[in-house]
Amino acid sequence: MPFLDRDNVRIYFEVHGSGTPLLLSHGYSSTSGMWHGQIEAFSKDYKLIIWDMRGHGQSSYPEDQPAYSEAHTVDDMTALLDHVCGAGSTAVVGGLSLGGYMSLAFYRLHPQRVEALLIIDTGPGFKKDSAREAWNADARRTGDRFERDGLGLLQTMSPERATVRHRNSKGLARAARGMLTQRDAKVIESLGNIKVPSLVVVGADDKPFLAASEYMTKKIPGAKKVVVPGAGHAVNIDQPKAFVEAVMPFLVDARGANAKAML
Repeated sequence: MPFLDRDNVRIYFEVHGSGTPLLLSHGYSSTSGMWHGQIEAFSKDYKLIIWDMRGHGQSSYPEDQPAYSEAHTVDDMTALLDHVCGAGSTAVVGGLSLGGYMSLAFYRLHPQRVEALLIIDTGPGFKKDSAREAWNADARRTGDRFERDGLGLLQTMSPERATVRHRNSKGLARAARGMLTQRDAKVIESLGNIKVPSLVVVGADDKPFLAASEYMTKKIPGAKKVVVPGAGHAVNIDQPKAFVEAVMPFLVDARGANAKAML
């Protein structure tokens, strides 16, 4: 199995296909396995890179809380792209929920490395300190629940997480406190500076993220949005065919736009 060593933290990843790199990140308490239903479609024309965040799936579960953060996650994405595709390489970058937020954070720090953004069932953070603290308090409660109740807690969450495999719940608890929590408004305030093709995808039944998806579509210059009927928070699992049909034309158009820009 392929692993990337990041200062004694092993990051599990998979590479499928060849072509333009497509780096997809999973949501909190999920794993790279959430993208397995899209491997066949995406790997035909793209080098699909999927991975497990630290504290999740087959990656390492560091015991130190400071090892979990937005900064560490973005650095893991950068190192993974360097490792698979070469230093300074570019990719279409995207993800679902926490993975989508981290993709926006990656673009904010490394815009020159992003060819397009794919933001799925995601929120961009909060401008108001009070709203951010309410989110963080809930994230910390989630961490406490995983610490107390163990992996059985996954059975009470969204259906797609009922079969997810993690080695223990302590990594998820630390990830909730360090990666799911947010420190500032830098990501949401950076939306207007995005200069690459961007697609926002949201499930029609994912009510907590409908307003956030509309907000990002309005704030990101030229962004497009697709609402997928009959889908909740894990739109690619709930409606895999409709998800691929929404994303593939965007990927083709983004690749064409980048090719023209290079002429």
